[in-house]
Amino acid sequence: MKNLLVTGGAGFIGCNFVRYLLEQEPAVRVVNLDALTYAGSLENLRNLPDESRHVFVKGDICDRTLVDTLLRDHQIDTIVHFAAESHVDRSIHSPGAFVQTNIVGTFTMLDAARAGNIRFHHVSTDEVFGSLHSGDPAFTETTAYDPSSPYSASKAASDHLVRAYARTYGLPVTISNCSNNYGPYQFPEKLIPLMILNALEGQPLPVYGDGMQIRDWLYVTDHCAAIHAILKRGQPGETYNIGGDNQPPNIEIVRTIGSILTELRPALHPQPATLIKFVADRPGHDRRYAMNISKINRDLGWQPSRTLAAGLRETIQWYLDHADWLTAIKQQQGLSNWMQTNYATREQTKQ
Repeated sequence: MKNLLVTGGAGFIGCNFVRYLLEQEPAVRVVNLDALTYAGSLENLRNLPDESRHVFVKGDICDRTLVDTLLRDHQIDTIVHFAAESHVDRSIHSPGAFVQTNIVGTFTMLDAARAGNIRFHHVSTDEVFGSLHSGDPAFTETTAYDPSSPYSASKAASDHLVRAYARTYGLPVTISNCSNNYGPYQFPEKLIPLMILNALEGQPLPVYGDGMQIRDWLYVTDHCAAIHAILKRGQPGETYNIGGDNQPPNIEIVRTIGSILTELRPALHPQPATLIKFVADRPGHDRRYAMNISKINRDLGWQPSRTLAAGLRETIQWYLDHADWLTAIKQQQGLSNWMQTNYATREQTKQ
């Protein structure tokens, strides 16, 4: 592992992984390929550790000529594939983009990797497994796929392609399915940064349905450490579940964010607790996710290092300390247009 190509490395998880890798692997060079769509930004790549070992290339993972050139010119030996359209709500509004990036893009990267027999790690999601009922056991690496949204269906398809390239062509691959990530640099359309941003601006905190949807929350740096462990010690052909080992309902997350903000910014007005607004649920909303992480713990010695309470506090403090980042992201990415599209017409519900 000397020369890595990271796809989607200007996005939320990707940029955190680039930072983590440059810190942990002083001899590794990173080529970062990102199309800089709405969720990716060069703002996420400012002040990297040892920037001399990082090369950024703006481009599309579906551009086979570009991908082939990068693999050849930089002597890439490992690909870590983050690049994906990743927001369920957006997939409901515009599913075509998810098919193109998540399926066609992954195929393009796999086929290019096959030409050079390059190690390929594919970053996927717990959403490919569908929804759990109360009392159901947590997802394992062998849980049957049952995706509910265009997003999760496109990721399931990409997972199948990765396994097919391993079985058909002998490509050395690994796959990780992660739970909901949170932490620094997350685009503020996702639940946790959206609640922080809206609370700071005195805007409503929209909660879907009854707010009792259950998720497993994973701090992004813990996710990066897990992927690093897979690259170092994971076995080709294996899949590893990565999760935060917790299962709070969404409304609890929102209330906890409000409590921490009230403590850190007591002068906030109105107080976050008064801004919670239950709105009509989204179609096909999965009720519960839970990740069994015993395999990666047993085989690779990884487990999350942060509790949810500590991770939320750290995340909120980061956003408070980086108002300049928030301002830049809001200005260049048209967040307000998305908020209008997704939330303005949702009816308020009573709880």
